[in-house]
Amino acid sequence: MNKTEIDQKYNAWINAADMPAELKRDLEKIKDDDAAKEDAFSTSLSFGTAGMRGLLGAGTNRMNIYTVRQATEGLAKLMETLDPAERDRGVAISFDPRYNSQLFAHEAARVLGAHGIKTFVFDDIRPTPELSFAVRNLHTYAGIMITASHNPKQYNGYKIYGADGGQMPPKESDLMTSYVRKVDDLFAIPVADEKELRHEKLMSIVGENVDVDYLKEAKTVNVNHDLIKEVGKDLKFIYTPLHGTGKIIARRALSDAGFKNYDAVIEQTIADPEFPTTPFPNPEFAQTFDLAIKLGKKENADVLIATDPDADRLGAAVRQPDGEYTLMSGNQIASVLLHYILQAKKDAGTLPADGMVVKSIVSTELATDIAKSYGIEMRNVLTGFKFIAEQIKNFEENHDHTFLFGFEESFGYLIKPFVRDKDAIQSTMLLAEVAAYYKKRGMTLYDGLQELYKEYGYFEEKTISEEFDGVDGQKKMADLMKNFRNHPLTSFNGVKVTALEDFQTSEKTDADGHQTKINLPQSNVLKYWLADGTWLAIRPSGTEPKIKFYVGIKADTAEAAKQRLQSYVKAIDNELLQK
Repeated sequence: MNKTEIDQKYNAWINAADMPAELKRDLEKIKDDDAAKEDAFSTSLSFGTAGMRGLLGAGTNRMNIYTVRQATEGLAKLMETLDPAERDRGVAISFDPRYNSQLFAHEAARVLGAHGIKTFVFDDIRPTPELSFAVRNLHTYAGIMITASHNPKQYNGYKIYGADGGQMPPKESDLMTSYVRKVDDLFAIPVADEKELRHEKLMSIVGENVDVDYLKEAKTVNVNHDLIKEVGKDLKFIYTPLHGTGKIIARRALSDAGFKNYDAVIEQTIADPEFPTTPFPNPEFAQTFDLAIKLGKKENADVLIATDPDADRLGAAVRQPDGEYTLMSGNQIASVLLHYILQAKKDAGTLPADGMVVKSIVSTELATDIAKSYGIEMRNVLTGFKFIAEQIKNFEENHDHTFLFGFEESFGYLIKPFVRDKDAIQSTMLLAEVAAYYKKRGMTLYDGLQELYKEYGYFEEKTISEEFDGVDGQKKMADLMKNFRNHPLTSFNGVKVTALEDFQTSEKTDADGHQTKINLPQSNVLKYWLADGTWLAIRPSGTEPKIKFYVGIKADTAEAAKQRLQSYVKAIDNELLQK
């Protein structure tokens, strides 16, 4: 898009009638800044693996009432093609505590209402997994979650869910996106009056009724209730919702399960869009645990648990023998959860012969080895929890497998499929039970992880994100991925490549040139397998201007694993990022 076209778009926005004062101020600030105008107007927000996400502000490449209306108009147009019975099921809508989240939720309801589509809007902030649950619980056709998950305060986002409660599958999402792109005039999208929608019963407010039903299902998450009764009172842990939605329901769920002896980080139980104590409210970052660690040391807590602002991701820190706390990776948390589930079910005689665990292709192989040791199959899917939800749906329809656990390395886990997205509320409940299990054995979660390594080998994984900001960021990312495909690696870090999986062409090519089909949807991902058992994956993020490099290794000792991982991380910088 050239400067003239960008200026035309800018002028259309700044001269638009009824432009909100907040957006008007944003436009005034950039009136003499061509680069800022280009960034705001040269492109439009697009849907990725989890919807759309972007900076708050004015412009087609920003999160604001007009881009939210545009996305929702696309959903409305999609729903107008449905049979009336499907369309009449309506849409559930929830939101997190970020700036404008509630406004965006209600704007979405007004757009759908203008099309005669019912909406069920939460009365206050709720976790993303509860929105997924609400779609199923209220039998709606779709769901909308206004959230930017773990991003900084400058961001917001829009997640779209399908009728099964999972993030909308690619086919429907692509169709919806095609309708979105046909909306040329963002200022002409019809919006209904909210009072009229309430009067006509096209918009309903929900809340406690859904909470009660969710909490009833949550009571089924814990495996050994006798263990919780016996040890729960002795286990000491810290919980923090990081200024987000976890404060609404996590503590009720923990109390229902029998966990009483824990403390919350008071400063972070305030739902605050500024995230004043943690500017990057991501539980995979050490800084988010600063206050929890301080409280944990004071209370001699066994484990610290944090959920991100929309409570779909969980992070944890465990007490080491010296009294300090160390963060667990998403892969480590998933591994201890999985091992506990399988062992507890085996002990209880309830481990199903047709059990299945599902993980993303960039998640740890430790989980694969754990599942295999219990005779349980591991299924790999593309990154994006909607693909895990899709497998659960297939299991139910085909009656061929029993879902036991699903996870992604990016701190997302699902235990029970009454939700069809990652659920940090469920994960908090089960991780507390796992900590109680090790407490009874005179161990900590840290000790439990070391026990797994001694049994299965020492696994280490690392994710490296390379950012590509600015208007030419997408092009740079595309060029880099094209270069990797045009010049495939034959060795890496001095180790021979034994196979390359290209998920865009759906082909796996062995070192001798033999090719086999990959039975997964096409995706812009490359995954290398190396002669020493190491794997390396490269994929652009679906929601952020980043290319992610994943590496996973296995060794016989902890020290050897750390050294090998460091060697590969260095090689990523020297051999791949310099290409």
